[in-house]
Amino acid sequence: MKPHILTINWTLLVALPLLFTCFSHAQKPITQNKAIDPFWNNTIIYFMMTDRFSNGDKSNDQVLNRKQDGALLRNFMGGDIKGITQKIEDGYFAALGVNVLWMTPLIEQVHGYWDEDWGRSYPFHGYWPKDWTKVDPNFGTEAEMKTMIDTAHAHGIRVLADVIINHTGPVTKVDTLWPADWVRTEPVCQWHNYKNNVHCAVAASIPDVQTNSEKPVKLPSFLLEKWQLEGRQEQELAELDAFFDRTQLPRAPKYYIVKWLTDWVRDYGIDGFRVDTAKHVEADIWRILKTEASLAFDQWKSKNPQALETEKDFFMIGEVMHLGVNGFKNTPAGTRKYDYGDKQIDFYDYGFDSLINMGFATHANMPMEALFSIYSEELSQGAFKNVGILNYVVSHDDPEPYDKERATPYKTALKLMLAPGAAQIYYGDELARDLIIEGTVGDATWRSFMNWQDLTKKDTQALLRHWQKLGTFRHKHLSVGAGVHEKHSEKPYIFSRKYIAKVKSDNVLVGIDLNKGRKTLSTYHTFKNGTVLKDYYSDTLVTVKDNKVKLNTNFSIVLLGKVSDN
Repeated sequence: MKPHILTINWTLLVALPLLFTCFSHAQKPITQNKAIDPFWNNTIIYFMMTDRFSNGDKSNDQVLNRKQDGALLRNFMGGDIKGITQKIEDGYFAALGVNVLWMTPLIEQVHGYWDEDWGRSYPFHGYWPKDWTKVDPNFGTEAEMKTMIDTAHAHGIRVLADVIINHTGPVTKVDTLWPADWVRTEPVCQWHNYKNNVHCAVAASIPDVQTNSEKPVKLPSFLLEKWQLEGRQEQELAELDAFFDRTQLPRAPKYYIVKWLTDWVRDYGIDGFRVDTAKHVEADIWRILKTEASLAFDQWKSKNPQALETEKDFFMIGEVMHLGVNGFKNTPAGTRKYDYGDKQIDFYDYGFDSLINMGFATHANMPMEALFSIYSEELSQGAFKNVGILNYVVSHDDPEPYDKERATPYKTALKLMLAPGAAQIYYGDELARDLIIEGTVGDATWRSFMNWQDLTKKDTQALLRHWQKLGTFRHKHLSVGAGVHEKHSEKPYIFSRKYIAKVKSDNVLVGIDLNKGRKTLSTYHTFKNGTVLKDYYSDTLVTVKDNKVKLNTNFSIVLLGKVSDN
């Protein structure tokens, strides 16, 4: 990465006291009193496996001697950064209402493969790091990543980087083990208590970074030799010297990684982090990562003031497996803390603005009203008030997706896109990409290549239009994800959402299972008489009269919001 000579300024002096308080594990966490920007509870995040989304450059399909000899869906398949850029330029994400992109890690992966009992696997997924300072050549180059981020920003879309501190990639025939003062390979996590979740390897094949250590360590010889061959050893070492001189952090493994991760923010304007395996690392490091990333983001913004129309702080969301709303699994009812069995931690107190809601795929089995009312309660006055959650129906490694047979794709879209909290579309949800691939083992079945070929089918085109209408509605109206839910009618199902703020308020009214053709709806005083509304499902304008609206559409769904908010 390019060098940065940083001088101490008043902004830094303000930030450093917070940073230094993080060193002691006995230090009490600093509670985040600032409520989350409501944007982040209404946002639509599109999550894709970089290698499985779109192949924009076939010249990088076969690199680093990686072959096509892995188990089914365990090889690299050609998706890359250029492919993502092309879809941004084509308007694919904008049509879905997407305003945030999250792709699997782009950093350089181990070069070899890992042999399991069931077959061979390559690091196509991005979660086996080898070098945190370089883009993996199968995905593209740093220049292509910059173009992708700049293009996203030009289209009003923010970009999250998927980041890892917990572990390195496995040892292979061409990838050596990191030194013992950097990683441990045992014990393997047993999940019974805090120590057996944190001071352990999540799998026998995955070396665990010694994140509990504060002892200075030297860089691995293989990494120094790699940088030397690439002609950047002197630059990387100078940057590390500047970082540790400025922060006065010890040269422990986790702090090296913090430096490497935040450089991507400073150099390229990444808007936020999605943190992998957050519960498997001592929580203190996440506050340090957030502090450093925020500083880096502010520095990038000062050099690129026109990159995005609206100003936002650096955003950080975490993956804490089995954490969810409404007392889901390891989250006791009435709290947002993760329960290790012998210790509870509120990750929101350690730099996280939002957490992935692992419970949504299970809760989506509820009727819509039960789902929506419970989530609204949790976010407006319950345990998750003033913080963020991200809902999903399918993810890359959750073994219990909602509707894995894709039997009810229209209802799935309604539940996800109209639920309180942010919505994550996993690539292909909107095209009903097949999740049951015969012959695959484990999570490979969720990781097939994007089914672009299905767009020739009328049924797939119609489903995509359904997702696009819901996405556009949410994108235009903050109250969909961040407002307070109120049911008005059970049959047909009609509800409103209201977001009230000093600067800008927003209301919407939704009807589901209505009669097709002519229909008259009460607005339940959600809007004033004379207000011009848009039905985002039929693209029809109506005016409120006598607290009612009249429509004549071919659809049983109505999505109403003020035209003035467009």
